[in-house]
Amino acid sequence: MPDENKQKTPVSIDDKTLKANVYRSYNYIGTKETIAYLFNDFSNAFNINGYSQRYIWDVVKIDFGISAIVGIFTGAWDIINDTFISAIVDNTRTRIGKFRPYLVLFQIPMTLIGLLYWFLPYFFPDTAGTYIPKLIFYFAFSVITETAGTFTGVARSGYMSTITPNPNERVRLITLAELLTGYMGEDIPGYVFGFMYDMVSTGKWKIKMRSIFMGMGVSCALISSAFTFWFFMVSKERVPQSIERPDLKSGFRAIFTNYPVLLMTLSDFLAGFGVGTSQQNYWIDVFGGDSMINTAKALVSGISAPVGSISYAFVAPLRKRFSSKFLWVGSDFYGDMVTLGFFGWGMLNKNYLKLKPMLIAYGFTEFLAKLLFGVNKVINADLWNEAMDYCEWKNGYRMEATTGVAKGLVAKLQGIFMGTINNFVMKKVGYVQGLKIGTQSEKTKFWLFALSTVVPFLTSILGIVPKMLWPINKKRRAQMYYELSERRNKMVSDYVDSVHAESQTD
Repeated sequence: MPDENKQKTPVSIDDKTLKANVYRSYNYIGTKETIAYLFNDFSNAFNINGYSQRYIWDVVKIDFGISAIVGIFTGAWDIINDTFISAIVDNTRTRIGKFRPYLVLFQIPMTLIGLLYWFLPYFFPDTAGTYIPKLIFYFAFSVITETAGTFTGVARSGYMSTITPNPNERVRLITLAELLTGYMGEDIPGYVFGFMYDMVSTGKWKIKMRSIFMGMGVSCALISSAFTFWFFMVSKERVPQSIERPDLKSGFRAIFTNYPVLLMTLSDFLAGFGVGTSQQNYWIDVFGGDSMINTAKALVSGISAPVGSISYAFVAPLRKRFSSKFLWVGSDFYGDMVTLGFFGWGMLNKNYLKLKPMLIAYGFTEFLAKLLFGVNKVINADLWNEAMDYCEWKNGYRMEATTGVAKGLVAKLQGIFMGTINNFVMKKVGYVQGLKIGTQSEKTKFWLFALSTVVPFLTSILGIVPKMLWPINKKRRAQMYYELSERRNKMVSDYVDSVHAESQTD
């Protein structure tokens, strides 16, 4: 890479010039692409993934211990293939972009293969959790989908940071998507399936549990895939990539030279020691069904939903008033305090075993969480994009895929270990797989409550420390985007001149 594209000592530029360059009103993304972006964001949450543990535990029935072993092997393969796949993606240069070929070409095959997941109980009906043919199929399926998913996963992560070079337009898109997609009905599958799950589990509907999982799982997968594919077809990459292809070593070195990525990696690592289970498991196994949590959400939605929407109006003024570090740390700390309050109320007079007090507490905590909902969503989504821009500013090239994988390697190694720990913790607290819901022992019910509230907080609390060291303040951020804009314009101009010169020679 030519020396002029690498970071130089920042020049002295007055604040007015910086503001005019960075906070310009020019937008690159039109109405059609904006709508497609919204539907893509909507599709990311249009699923019943919140019930995936219940599906594996009680419908497919994969033994906890064997599931932990499978997780170790698939996790190890995940780490291996991430390394070379990310290098392939980062070295891709095509007329339609660096990331789009993988997103467009893999979307339909991945969707069709993924549908097999919901047919597992039909392939192996009423078999034990240690049934060998089922375990072999489950293991092979996990390896295949993980490998194909790596291409789309690393490509998607990088793609979202390149659809516009304007950081403010990027934040606007994130804010718009987070604000509107909730009203588009992304939570509907969860509400509908919660009701269906409760009807079947309590015997009010005389159909098999596998049927509702298959029906909802397949339907959601097809709908969400269609919206995602449309977005990939109508959108495009607009941040230019360096012509020179960086090597794999540069990508892994970037995790240390790119200080923001290093801090995010350390934060994820320290927070990754969190032990726990989803709060949904607490509601199902303590109170015997899931419709009550959906009822609670419906009751408080009239209050909490407008508050959540209004919270997005705080994003712009707060970003002007405070640094990303302050907002990142502050929203994290606030969320932890809300969770601790919910746990404290549950422990009072053993309220965690009483439905009405916990429904009230749930509604109250939902309301409190919505106060900073918009800020938390937008800031967390944009920080990675900001870190990728920092990499380009410092090194002269972008390595979204390899850097992202390098960052994720530590987390994945840790995830293999912690996934095994979480499976064994469930056994240790006395959880019995396949038991009628609501009939676990009182000791197990307590631990399900603790594992969904205070235990994850206590075991991941150190993750907040690296966030306090975030280096990009408001002044440095403005300087970075000013210099990136000038450099990108020169790169495009030089490329056009070279093409013109070649055509004149021919």
